Amino acid sequence: MPGFDYVSFTTDYGLSDGFVASCHGVIARLAPAVKIIDVTHAIAPGDVTRAAAVLAQTVPHLPTAVHLAVVDPGVGTQRRAVVLTTPGGVLVGPDNGLLIWAASTLGGITSAFELSTPDDASRTFHGRDVFAPAAAKIASGVPVEGPDVDPATLIQLPEPVVEWGDGWLEAEVLTIDRFGNVQLAAPASFLHQLPDQMTVGGCRAIRGETFADAPSGGLVVFGDSADRLAIAVNGGRAAVMLAVTPGDVIRIT
Repeated sequence: MPGFDYVSFTTDYGLSDGFVASCHGVIARLAPAVKIIDVTHAIAPGDVTRAAAVLAQTVPHLPTAVHLAVVDPGVGTQRRAVVLTTPGGVLVGPDNGLLIWAASTLGGITSAFELSTPDDASRTFHGRDVFAPAAAKIASGVPVEGPDVDPATLIQLPEPVVEWGDGWLEAEVLTIDRFGNVQLAAPASFLHQLPDQMTVGGCRAIRGETFADAPSGGLVVFGDSADRLAIAVNGGRAAVMLAVTPGDVIRIT
């Protein structure tokens, strides 16, 4: 396997502890020439679905890389640690659905294998002791091997809810960004099927192309930068106005 100049890094570790720095240190010691791109470490603890969405929406804009992602509520259990090869890069992380959407974005899985867990690895910090070393070695072109994994056996996340009918659309909240904008699982192409004015979760909204298309404090439904249907408040937080969190389903009529 050829080497890579970059490792991208996505976790739910936060920045108040030394977890991210420990993983950076492992990569730097094993692959000092490799550059690390931090995608985010602010994923809510254990929120595999949000991490999968953020990763899948980010990797198309990164250089070809090893994509290290660790949101791993099953750490230390029998869940597999895997490496997935795609036409657009390599993904390293737990087999809990986290990597699958990104793999699809990168052209689909061409091969997969399971990583072994060293005897001296911490039971609760595989990011440092299993995944980061593997990512560093792969980026450096050092062979990393393990039992082949049939991609059909990899854990899949449930498909987000997207349903529609005559005059209505229901879609799951996929992510909420730091501005309070609500991203739905429905593609942005659905925007053209919506009227100029509508009701979103019981609140009046307009169809638009950007935040300022709504009056100050008003709701706007638009296509976001990830090509998803999204909801924003001009000068406010749509997630607060609609009282939603990721995983909720919003009805638009």
